[in-house]
Formats: sequence, structure tokens, C-alpha cells
Amino acid sequence: MLHFHRKFSSSVTTSPPPVNPPSPVPSAPTKQWTRPKLPSPPDFSSEWTSGHAFLNSCTLYPRLAPEQFSCDEEKIFWNLAFFKDGCAAKWSENLFHQEADTGIFPIQSWVDFKQQFRSQFFLVNAEADTINTLEGYLYYQRNRMVDDYLDSFLILALDAGYMDP
Repeated sequence: MLHFHRKFSSSVTTSPPPVNPPSPVPSAPTKQWTRPKLPSPPDFSSEWTSGHAFLNSCTLYPRLAPEQFSCDEEKIFWNLAFFKDGCAAKWSENLFHQEADTGIFPIQSWVDFKQQFRSQFFLVNAEADTINTLEGYLYYQRNRMVDDYLDSFLILALDAGYMDP
């Protein structure tokens, strides 16, 4: 039997265990860029002083997130959702009444919306009003800090169209 065992063990060769290929080294996690959350424009009630800022905000949002708006109509309706008080709400309401009467929404493009917004909510002659403010006898520093006065003056000068020579 010992002879059989030697014969059998010599005929069976033991092979070394298979070598597993090295596992891939995990790469460093790639940081995916995410867009910062964009704030929505504030509600608009038609105050003359906030018209420019509101329109800028409403123009900026779709430019930064164009995938959220498939057409001009969506941009227009999204903007009208912020017309909640005062003349702005009445203007928006009037647009929807016109649509109900005619079957067609009266503003057909984003360019048209901006033009109509300007005609409704911007001062008619803002440049002349600003020049009158600057050149009038009531505009002075009063008790404001110099920096605040200069900031106010620079804004008025830009609005008046004054250019630095």
C-alpha cells in the first residue's frame, strides 16, 4: 500500500494556487461640478426703483439655467409669477384677460416682454429725472457718510449718462 501511495502521490502533481490579477487601484473620486442654487427674483410690485433690478434678475436666471426653459413662453410665465402686488399684479391680470378674450397671449416673445416691461415699469425719462436730481439744489450730502454720498452720486451720474472724461 505504501508503494501505491508513493506512486499515486508522484503522479498527482500539485500546482501552485492560481495567481489572481491585481485588483485595480480605485481612482480618486472625481468631484462633479454642481451649479450653485440660483435665487429666484423677488416679488415685483411695480416700484419704479426696483424695475431695473427685477428685470436684470429675471434675465439672469434663464441665462444661467437655460435647461429649465424650453421656450420664451415659459420665461414669460415664470416671470409673471412674481407679479403679486400693486400695478404689476394688475398688469399681469390684464394680460391673462386679453388672452381669455382673444385666445392668444398678448406677449409672444421674450424681447417683447422686456420691451413691454420697460414701457410699463421704468420711468419715462429716467435720465432727465436723474439730471434734475443731480443739478437741483436739494441734492447734497446732508448727514450721510462720505462713502455713502459718493456711492449715491456715482449711481446717479451713471443713470444720467455722465461719462468720466
